[in-house]
Amino acid sequence: MGLMDGKKGIVFGVANERSIAWACAKQLADGGAEVAFTYQNEILEKRVRPLAESVGAKIIEPCDVSKNEQVESVFKKIGDSFQGLDFMIHSLAFANKDELSGRYINTSREGFLLAMDVSVYSLTLLCRHAEPLMNGRNGSIVTLTYYGAEKVIPNYNVMGVAKAGLEASVRYLSSDMGQNGIRVNAISAGPIKTLAASGIAGLRTMLEHCVEKSPLKRNITAEEVGKTALYLCSDLSSGVTGEIIYVDAGYNIIGM
Repeated sequence: MGLMDGKKGIVFGVANERSIAWACAKQLADGGAEVAFTYQNEILEKRVRPLAESVGAKIIEPCDVSKNEQVESVFKKIGDSFQGLDFMIHSLAFANKDELSGRYINTSREGFLLAMDVSVYSLTLLCRHAEPLMNGRNGSIVTLTYYGAEKVIPNYNVMGVAKAGLEASVRYLSSDMGQNGIRVNAISAGPIKTLAASGIAGLRTMLEHCVEKSPLKRNITAEEVGKTALYLCSDLSSGVTGEIIYVDAGYNIIGM
């Protein structure tokens, strides 16, 4: 028997085969779960659909989280097809590339609001729609964060502020949803070469620095993050909620 046999869930944020969201989805599907997928636009659909079909996904829907009607449509489809929801992966973040270099103080109002809407508010919005489908099923919600929420990371800028908001949201949502048996946690992953990370200036330096300074003396893999998502979505983590789980080769514990 698989760890996720009989469980059904949805993954938001798959971009390609190297994305963390895909690594999470693959682990969950390999564990026996039935997984639904979303894609933001037609360009990403060409990458996401073959991946989703490779694990037998029956639900592959468009969803731009800045559009309420698309979010509502996805959850209606989930409700009609799954008659409930056991887990949800939120791996969504965005900031304009020109906001991810130079000084944070120069962040534009438009850039700030966009980053907060897509990277932070989207979790609250999706949780609100997921909650009725998870009631009575001991549901689990997992989002992806980064150490830049706590410490200053060069060029991470407005995304660091957004991730701080996301981590606070995890705590408030876990408090709200816990009465219905729903857990909300975040994985703080170390730097990985993904499409999203490529937009951050100095990524190569960050990767090299983590190898030098982390206790394990290496970078992590997307698969390792996926395995942690599998744990958090499974019954093995039934007593865990409101937590930030680090998957960063131990980098976060180092002071000097």
